[in-house]
Amino acid sequence: MFRFIFSRVLQGLAVILGVLCITFALLKNAPGSPLQSERNIPEHIRAQRMAASGLDQPLPVQLWRYIVSFATFDFPVSVRTPGRGVDEIILEAFPVSAQIGLSALVIALALGIPLGALAALRPNTLDDRASMVAATLGICTPSMVLGPLLALVFGLKLRWFNASGWYDADDWVLPALTLGIIYSAYIARLTRGGLRETLAQEFIRTARAKGASEMAIIFRHAFKLACLPVLNFLGPTAAGLMTGSIITESVFQLPGLGQHFVGAAVNRDYDLAMATAAFYALLIVSFNLLVDFLQALLNPRIGFKA
Repeated sequence: MFRFIFSRVLQGLAVILGVLCITFALLKNAPGSPLQSERNIPEHIRAQRMAASGLDQPLPVQLWRYIVSFATFDFPVSVRTPGRGVDEIILEAFPVSAQIGLSALVIALALGIPLGALAALRPNTLDDRASMVAATLGICTPSMVLGPLLALVFGLKLRWFNASGWYDADDWVLPALTLGIIYSAYIARLTRGGLRETLAQEFIRTARAKGASEMAIIFRHAFKLACLPVLNFLGPTAAGLMTGSIITESVFQLPGLGQHFVGAAVNRDYDLAMATAAFYALLIVSFNLLVDFLQALLNPRIGFKA
């Protein structure tokens, strides 16, 4: 088990390093600079500010500075918001995105797994077809359509929730429903496919031949293997939900982390853009490590192999 975890951690660190290098290259090749909008400042002041931010150094030196800074938790200060470190900005916005993301994940699992299981246990019936039609509609409906629709119905018409903003304790409901309904469609299809494939295996027929009840076959034998595709999907999905959906946060005007992903790139805030990319990569690696660990526990054929 130690070799398994150690190997996954090393692979995760390599992924984070690769994300930092790619993000840095993309930012440096994009047009503009952090001081592009400040056209009236004298050239020597511009040079002093570039030197103070380390932007006048060679590119490998700048990249190494970012890597060392993040590795030692000595985070830089945002260029666009002087006096505030990028860690402060992320820690301030992340709780909003995390609350919405966790709620959306619970909604997606609560809707998707039963819907997919119902379709798998009643193949080629009306329940199966209706469930898959609903799942297909959920996959095809973008959040920029579903979000405003929920805000219109439950916010403006029924006035059960605020249509936008982050003011009351229940302002997470509509954005979480938007994301949860969409991702539940993916989970439903994965659950159906995994459960149908598992129920066709030899050990399921053997369990039935030994007289095991259908409920015991489903919950003791089939379901834990049928959940493996869902677990694979939940790794990057959970990270994406936790860091905030850019479109959903824009629709509901939420002060979450998603706005900083776009704002940092648009404003050429290199420090914040690198920090948000590293944070996102860290979450994906962490959730994927958790998924690999759970898969090894649920599937003896995989085991804790490095």
